[in-house]
Amino acid sequence: MKRFKKNYIVVIFFIGLSWLLFSCNSDKPADDARVPYQVPDSLMKTLTIDTVKTSSLTNAIKFNGLIDFNPDKVVNIFPLISGNLQNINVMPGDFVKAGQVLGIIKSAEVANYNAALISAEATVRSTAVQLAQQKALFKSGLASQIDITNADVNYEQAMAAKVAAEKILSINGNNKNGEYVIKSPIDGFVVQKNVTNGMAIRTDNNTGLFTISDLKQVWVQANVYEQNISKVHLGDEVEVSTIAYPDKIFKGKIDKLMNVLDPTSKVMKMRIVLNNPDYILKPQMFATVTVNNSENKEAISVSSGALIFDHSQYYVLLYKGRKDIQIRPVDVISINGQTAYIKSGVLPGERLIGSQAILIYGSLNN
Repeated sequence: MKRFKKNYIVVIFFIGLSWLLFSCNSDKPADDARVPYQVPDSLMKTLTIDTVKTSSLTNAIKFNGLIDFNPDKVVNIFPLISGNLQNINVMPGDFVKAGQVLGIIKSAEVANYNAALISAEATVRSTAVQLAQQKALFKSGLASQIDITNADVNYEQAMAAKVAAEKILSINGNNKNGEYVIKSPIDGFVVQKNVTNGMAIRTDNNTGLFTISDLKQVWVQANVYEQNISKVHLGDEVEVSTIAYPDKIFKGKIDKLMNVLDPTSKVMKMRIVLNNPDYILKPQMFATVTVNNSENKEAISVSSGALIFDHSQYYVLLYKGRKDIQIRPVDVISINGQTAYIKSGVLPGERLIGSQAILIYGSLNN
């Protein structure tokens, strides 16, 4: 009897437990069906929708380059006299105007040039008086024509010495205080400064005091390896990009092909002249030069911003509406700057999401 009662209690316990579990499960709501992704209003306002099109296939060849000064717009300032430097008030990177004072050289040479001019002016005054006296004496019969001629020659020689002294002083700054004032000959930037206050300089120094460059135009010197020499031509349009401004493309043309190989690096140099708005391109910046070569082929093209690369595969997002966006794998022939050429996966006329595609791609995969 006791055993029956014990089994009965166990059966009742399991029945109660089963009923409890069933009640809990019955109270749990069913999973909602997955809601289709919809582009948010805030994102939709900034979204770019591109249309697949057909265009000429263009291959891009990239070259490494370096931004440099335009040497035709560079002035090196060398010392014309010896002396001690004072009042150097510019630093590399400063913009200076033509005629702006860069520093002063206290120089005994300039003092001597000034003294020579003063002496020449005194000699001119003296010989002028002597010539006038000889002419007066000649009228009185107390001087001969030879005396007048000699006085006239002395006066002309004195004038010649004065002119020479004036020109020498003018060449050396035309300063009558024994100073040589260093001035910028052009508008531009101080790109090199090789002097400091108190430094003694001499005219036989081969190093310039300052280098001033007008950076309104800069050069890009790019390396062309042998296998690409036949693919670049004088006048070809190029696109230049830099690490400092990854979103900016500077357009130019090949201005010069050097037509010789560097014996060490085995590359040919090509030169591109670029306008430099707001002086944003700095000498010694690294640059990438892209030369576009068009082929006689047509290919499907899309904006490179529409491409998504994930798990070794390129994808695009086909746009049919805010609630109808499809992930489509594509085969890419090549990517040339802002244009990608497609072998298969999309058709001309289809619409793709061309901006923030990676963000929407991530939302669709969640």
